[in-house]
Amino acid sequence: MAVDTQTPRPSRDQVAPPVNLFLFGAHGDLVKRLLVPSLYNLTRDGLVDDALRIIGVDHNQVSDEAYREKLADFMRQHAAKGGKPGSQDGGEGAAGLDETLWRGLAQRISYLEGDFLDDSTYQAIAQRIASSGTRNAIFYLATAPRFFCEVIQRLAHAGLLEETDGQFRRVVVEKPFGSDLKTAQELNAGILGVMDERQVYRIDHYLGKETVQNILVSRFANGLFEAFWNNHYVDHVQITAAETVGVEQRGNFYERTGALRDMVPNHLFQLLAMTAMEPPAAFGADAVRTEKAKVIAAIRPQSPEEARRNSVRGQYTAGEINGARVAGYREEPRVAPDSCTETYVALKLWVDNWRWAGVPFYLRTGKRLSVRDTEIAICFKPAPMSPFRDTHVHRMRPNYLIIQIQPDEGMWFDFQAKRPGTTLEIDNIRMGFAYSDFFAMQPSTGYETLLYDCMIGDQTLFQRADNIENGWRAVQPFLDAWEGCKDVQYYPAGSDGPEAADELLRRDGRAWHSLK
Repeated sequence: MAVDTQTPRPSRDQVAPPVNLFLFGAHGDLVKRLLVPSLYNLTRDGLVDDALRIIGVDHNQVSDEAYREKLADFMRQHAAKGGKPGSQDGGEGAAGLDETLWRGLAQRISYLEGDFLDDSTYQAIAQRIASSGTRNAIFYLATAPRFFCEVIQRLAHAGLLEETDGQFRRVVVEKPFGSDLKTAQELNAGILGVMDERQVYRIDHYLGKETVQNILVSRFANGLFEAFWNNHYVDHVQITAAETVGVEQRGNFYERTGALRDMVPNHLFQLLAMTAMEPPAAFGADAVRTEKAKVIAAIRPQSPEEARRNSVRGQYTAGEINGARVAGYREEPRVAPDSCTETYVALKLWVDNWRWAGVPFYLRTGKRLSVRDTEIAICFKPAPMSPFRDTHVHRMRPNYLIIQIQPDEGMWFDFQAKRPGTTLEIDNIRMGFAYSDFFAMQPSTGYETLLYDCMIGDQTLFQRADNIENGWRAVQPFLDAWEGCKDVQYYPAGSDGPEAADELLRRDGRAWHSLK
């Protein structure tokens, strides 16, 4: 694979070129809840060309007007509930759909009825492109994973992936990128057999979050961090993605997937890679993605015995969240009453390279936990205790640098300070910044940056084939060790997870950074 480490990132204030954006799976929640609101926000910000055309593709029979109205209904309902259109979490402040803005976007939306497995669908797509004002096309696969390779193969067979006369053809693939190492390799082989890697945009919406992107800026634009960002000063790293929601109506999906497959080889490993990567030679896509791939490739492989010892697999039972009783996982719709699917996972990993040798990385993610909290906690080695031997040394806590991804985006530093008074009393102090205090944050879904980058051809925030496969290679020992119903730990909804997860760190003399 050719690597151009010097290719600069395109400017992010330019209007994206005109394009035909085909949304496969047009009636799915992803299109309605995230993609169309993101396009609304990009239109609001003046970042898309007037010649943008959005074509929903699905098997349902519906007119253009009916499809537009279905999308408009969701946008208005979301606004009426107190959220801003395009805000994933509801937003704050004045709400409302800008009807003029929406009408301008809606007139660019049309619908194409078609079976994903029927060649006539792709002939109709070719005709839509030929009759438009541009030959540029992006094919967004917001479909079930079983269609990914099939759709791409049929696009190629119809000649829709060929780039001539300066126009581009790109495909966006949603996760999951396979269900294990073997299926990920098969998917990549099927995709790259008919198109070039530079045309493939494997999307992970976590990388569209401002705070995630800020990890690189915080690390590499501030000289003070680089001096201690290594195993000489860092004791360990914790990466947490905690959710209060359960599986909701996705029981069928979750039964096949579980927390490990759903979150670790994509979301959490991307956070790990951005935390642990070496400085890239430039902020071009290949340079950044190459350094991230090196980190994931350096995760120490574990035997099944080591994987069992260094992991916790949990499942939530009935409990209480925010004063309301909630059902256990096995009582959720479309979940087997004897299911052993994990809704919580904690892992202990090592990145075996020069910078991080000997530093454990603890990862945890779970549903129905006490709070919603996604963060990276860098824990530093303790200061020498001898000067404080006559004080309450046991009350001295580690220094943490906290990168808060959601819900309260920002960075925080925990350190020790003397409490005012005549005796030497030490307290833990938190200092930092919240994004909302310094920047006017527009409502967003997290997909705006990613859609825009795809339109302008910037792959920096998208995953490359080797990164995907290295992630599954690191996860595979845990999948193998967890065959069947071994060692499932149960935790009540509304708690911080199973006790075994606390023990995973306690046996190392450490503890999880407290959930907010």
